[in-house]
Amino acid sequence: MLLPIAHEKAQLIEVVCITDPVGQSIAEDLTGDEVAVWSGTQLDRALALISDLPGSDLMRCFFPGWGVRVRSTTELLFQMAFCYKCHGVRLWGPQVPSGQVGLHAFDPDSTPARELLRGFREAGSG
Repeated sequence: MLLPIAHEKAQLIEVVCITDPVGQSIAEDLTGDEVAVWSGTQLDRALALISDLPGSDLMRCFFPGWGVRVRSTTELLFQMAFCYKCHGVRLWGPQVPSGQVGLHAFDPDSTPARELLRGFREAGSG
């Protein structure tokens, strides 16, 4: 998956366990419980996994369970909400070019997607 160029300014990622999946297709902000903050090596690893997500065929449900808020030291750069059922990830935020805003397909069974989900789950259980 192509990350917005703003990912180069990322200093931390807030991992969100989404509590209202129904509204995430149009929500201004992720709604849920912040379960972890990743920086340093964890930040780099998460961005690499997201960048390596291969494409897939998009299904229809979009009820995401996990999301990330990607921030610089001073501002929100972008947000992503991941639905592992419909293979969709929504990308939006103030530093996302208009051509990249929206729903993108990813392969939830790929190695990067499974590793990312494992990281989300570990963050949520800790």
